Parts: sequence; structure tokens; C-alpha cells
Amino acid sequence: MRIERVELHHIALELVHPFETSFGRETVRPCILVSVHADGLVGWGECVAGAGPWFSCETVGTAWHVLRDFLIPAVLGQEVISPADAVALFPPIRGHPMARAALENAVWDLVAQARGVPLARMLGGVRDRVPVGVSVGIESSLEALLERVEAYIAEGYGRVKLKIKPGWDVEVVRAVRERWPDLPLQVDANAAYTLDDAPVFRELDSLGLLLIEQPLHHEDLVEHARLQAQLRTPICLDESIRSPEHARWALEIEACRVINIKVGRVGGLTAARRIHDLCAERGVPVWCGGMLETNVGRAANVALATLPNFTLPGDISASARYYRQDVAEPNFVLNEDSTISVPTEPGLGVRVIPERLSAARLRHLVRSARRDFPV
Repeated sequence: MRIERVELHHIALELVHPFETSFGRETVRPCILVSVHADGLVGWGECVAGAGPWFSCETVGTAWHVLRDFLIPAVLGQEVISPADAVALFPPIRGHPMARAALENAVWDLVAQARGVPLARMLGGVRDRVPVGVSVGIESSLEALLERVEAYIAEGYGRVKLKIKPGWDVEVVRAVRERWPDLPLQVDANAAYTLDDAPVFRELDSLGLLLIEQPLHHEDLVEHARLQAQLRTPICLDESIRSPEHARWALEIEACRVINIKVGRVGGLTAARRIHDLCAERGVPVWCGGMLETNVGRAANVALATLPNFTLPGDISASARYYRQDVAEPNFVLNEDSTISVPTEPGLGVRVIPERLSAARLRHLVRSARRDFPV
């Protein structure tokens, strides 16, 4: 297939409920959707970079620049038979994994459509349903948090993740644990603590958690290893794992016992699958994290989570959990057993609705092998 055209769509969607973590509160989620056109087919990818450099140094603005000026020119007019062909064309830029992932994942979708197979099958998936949970942000009060957790459990979610930060941690988690003694429960600090806060995690260690996610600095591995040695509860790394190399280094020094794989954070489905395979070889479980994706990014996450070593529930909640109206359909729906069904149509298995895309779009760029059309 010859890549004839690539489009960038900068969109913003209002969240159903504000989502707060240790580094901020979101009510509207911006992202970039990438569409790649070849042989009458269109592949879609999602760039999960946010409005500001909070979770990552990447932003919508930096990703737009890198895609427009470096990545897209490298693939336009080129013949692509497999996603690896596209990755091989990328220039040797450092960093910017979210921008790279968006373009690469669109090619995965395109190639899967051309082969007439679901993306999950092309990745090597082994499930037709993936186990999922729900991530609960920081609320205005403990009572509000308990109400929200109760509502999600009533909807059928079998695993809950709580966002924590200094001052909103042990007592909050203990209250949830006391209310639901048997609930599979985990916490996520988004790098809000230091090693001096080890007593906090020793208290959390007694609450029967599945894991403690990214407690320390977003680039750290060494101090995570020191903290893990003090705890029975597995530490899971998120922000610190930005490539297969980071995953290997973390496992070598026992910085964690679980890894959260986010497709955008690690640079695309190819890197995500490499991390999955590495962890499987080492006997380390993985799970699929979420970045408040639209159905485009959620479909990629669902496909990835069908790989065999995704043995913990992912943050791939039902579509209705996120936006009042998504730009793509069909929506993902929670099954009674706290799973989401894997699409069976070729490619991602979702279709972008042009009218919804247009209504949500803030900026549009079309680049073809012949000319540019900034809109």
C-alpha cells in the first residue's frame, strides 16, 4: 500500500465527570486523531498527549509539531506492507513516543483492514473479552468518593483503582477497604511521593492491595527498587516505563513486580508488544493503562489487552464512563463479568463519525504526497 494522505485532527471532548489526579483536574480532554489513507482505506490512531506537560513532557502542541514536520513527511508516498515498514521510515528523533504511537497505530489499523483481520488477531491476541476495572479520581470529600465507588461497583466493575496524593491516601484507602473488604483494589500516586514517604506505603501495605502504582518520581527506577524491597504489595511502574529498554532496566534491578503498559507512553503497539513479551519471559504480569482515550484509542487498548500476559484488569472502562458523545462508534459496553468484548471487524473495529469529528475539531491539517492543505 502506498500512503497517499495523512490528516491530523485536534479535537476536544467534555468529560462526563471531572477527573482529578495528583497533578491536576480535567473537565475537557484534548487529543489528536491521526488518519492515514491508502488504497481506499483509512487507518486511525490517537495521540494521548494532554494540553499541558503534566503526565508527560509531550503536549498536543509538541505532538502536532513532531507529526507535521518530521513523522508524516517521512511516510508520505511510501509503500507499507506491515507496521514495521512504517516504523522503519520514522526519522531518528529522540522522545515524543505519543506522537510516534499515534501515527504507527494508524498504520496498524490500516494494515489490519487491508488483511481483513481484527487488530487483536494481528497482534497475536488470545481473548474475545478482556477483564477491566475503573479508575476513580480524587473527589471533593471522602463521602463523594465512596458514593462514586459504590456507583461503579453497582454498574458491574470488579476492580477499582483509587488516585492518591499526599493528604489523600491512607485514610481514604482504608475507608474504601473497610466498606468493601473483598474488592480487588489498587492505588495510583502518579509520582506524587518521595522515598521519605515510605511509612505511608508501609501503612497501605496492610490493606490488601493488588498493587501500588508509580509512587515515586516519574523518571526513577533506583528508589522504586529500594521501596519495593520494603513492601509485600507489588509496585507497578507507569510513567517510569517509556520504552522496552526502561522496562528491561526496571526488571533487572527489581524496581517493580508489575508493569502498566500504555500504548502512547511507550511509543506505539510495536513497543507495547515488546514490553509484554519481555515481561512474559520474566514472569512479570502486565496490564493496560488508560489515558482517557476516545473509542479510537480505547479500541487499540482493547486489542493490546488480548495478549496472554495481560493478566490483571485494565483501565479500559466502558465508553459511557468518559464522554457524553464519542467521535467513534460503536461504544464499548461493560459485560456482566467486568469484561469488555473485543471487536471482530477488520482493524480497530470502530468507525469515526465525520459529523461528530467535525463538531469536536479545533484544528485540521491535511498532508498528501502532492501538497499540504492546512484547514
